[in-house]
Amino acid sequence: MTNSPVQTQMAVPLFQTSLEVNPNRKPKSKPTGRRRVFVQTESGFVLGMDLDRIDNAHTVKRRLQIALNVPIDESSLTFGDTVLNHDLSSIRNDSPLLLTRNVLHRSASTPCLSPTSREIQHRDRSGPVEILGHSSCFVRTKQLVDEVVKGMMSGVDPSPAHGGLGGGYYFKNIKGENVAIVKPTDEELFAPNNPKGFVGKALGQPGLKRSVRVGETGYREVVAYLLDYDHFANVPPTALVKITHSVFNVNNKIQRKKKLISKIASFQQFVHHDFDASDHGTSSFPVSAVHRIGILDVRIFNTDRHAGNLLVRKVKNDDGKRFGEVELIPIDHGLCLPENLEDPYFEWIHWPQASIPFSDDELEYIEKLDPYRDSEMLKTELPMIREASLRVLILCTVFLKEAASYGLCLAEIGEMMSREFKRGEEEPSELEVLCMDARRLVAEKEAEMTVLPPKAEAEEDGFQFDIDYDDKLSNDSFVFGFGRNPLSRLEEEYEESEEEIEDDVLSKLLMNKCGFGGDGGKPKTGNSGCVGANSSSGYRSANEPLPAGACFVKLGDMNEEQWGMFLECFEDLVVKAFCKRKTIAMGQKQRQRLGTSCQF
Repeated sequence: MTNSPVQTQMAVPLFQTSLEVNPNRKPKSKPTGRRRVFVQTESGFVLGMDLDRIDNAHTVKRRLQIALNVPIDESSLTFGDTVLNHDLSSIRNDSPLLLTRNVLHRSASTPCLSPTSREIQHRDRSGPVEILGHSSCFVRTKQLVDEVVKGMMSGVDPSPAHGGLGGGYYFKNIKGENVAIVKPTDEELFAPNNPKGFVGKALGQPGLKRSVRVGETGYREVVAYLLDYDHFANVPPTALVKITHSVFNVNNKIQRKKKLISKIASFQQFVHHDFDASDHGTSSFPVSAVHRIGILDVRIFNTDRHAGNLLVRKVKNDDGKRFGEVELIPIDHGLCLPENLEDPYFEWIHWPQASIPFSDDELEYIEKLDPYRDSEMLKTELPMIREASLRVLILCTVFLKEAASYGLCLAEIGEMMSREFKRGEEEPSELEVLCMDARRLVAEKEAEMTVLPPKAEAEEDGFQFDIDYDDKLSNDSFVFGFGRNPLSRLEEEYEESEEEIEDDVLSKLLMNKCGFGGDGGKPKTGNSGCVGANSSSGYRSANEPLPAGACFVKLGDMNEEQWGMFLECFEDLVVKAFCKRKTIAMGQKQRQRLGTSCQF
């Protein structure tokens, strides 16, 4: 094997396996001995370090303070949902950690002090690109990284991507051709080093969508690729990397000279294409491509599947047919798997292809999906992923499997997951109503198990029992929605402060300025920047404001026992819902979905 400039932690035997994730592969055991981790500060700077068994959270903070000159007083070292107070035995190899300040009093205009390149290189002697992860499906990504590193060593500089709200960079090969698109996590919308002026939040705080935190869209891009088994939906190879270059942005008014900066970023293969779905008539899109992308979107509860992130590539030129053959490539999955259920956005929901029944191959693929195995795989490959997001994955995959087995088409599944906007109010989707009913049933079961003491005690103090029973019901009804109208919105766990209200106003102004309507972050379609009559936004007007942080049901606040009972109740409810839906549909006039001019 030739020496490679790319620094990875992948074992050599994995390179000889298939390029795709094997769903049957068991999660790797927890590593022992030396491990390599990547510690990121709230301002986005990254340091790679090797940990020994004796190292603890304090030693990690101390190394970070020496290398990057950052304060560590009143700070916490976090790993996804976990705060690392001392023991680091649960940390796997290639894990990204985040150093956060316990009390943050910094305005958006405060400069982010950055270390010098000499300090970084002196204490972190890793290569220019390191892949975070050891999955066998990163083999193709390693080849791309090799090309990028050779281009960097040859003096070929990356170029900034001017589209979008965050920072992105096209990295090139030795010929100057685009090879990969790199998006640093600290240059996302609202992140400290956003190059387009949209700053104001620290990494880990709620972002444009409250259920997706600032700095966490990068690993969600990787999630979509890892879950796209057998390249079923055509997601480009994607990985999380630590990458060092001077092109990256730092919002530092003091330091003017460009320095080498290390960042954690998503690294995705650049896909040559002819246009995106907003520039091309959808009637020519292959049914199978629409179905496969839709199946993935449902599984990952994609809240941002608009025409602009569906790339279209001509497979062959027109040969006398009305439409040439094209290929669809889905990108930009940073807003998938939110921590709470909200309103998804499926551009394809009203495309005629979505109303065509699934093929036998597609049904077989759906049937083989195992959401629990997927969850364990993601915990292994991306251990920083939050439990609430994994529960959304499990819930949506269970919902997809049941719906497909009952004969629902993709459009019907998407409609059941989408909210409607009626009489100036946003109403929960059918999926959310099912979840609310399931939580009510869980509350009832818990109440029954909690309030039934031994018979002798009940006879001895019956009056006191009645009072305790009433109090218990009262508490459960608040937590689980027991006894409430299923269409009522759950109260937020916290009241919005004045600063959060200002953030909401800023978010709405941003969405309007950057081509988004007031429909919860859904982009406007068409070159004119307005939603047309044939837009897939169907469920609400783009001019109607969306209440900030709307949340009807939460999954992350349940313990393991409650989550298990919830899933049992949910599965029972979805079957009944599908039966009822089909019965109602048979008795009503079917809405015509397929136009006479559509050809496939």
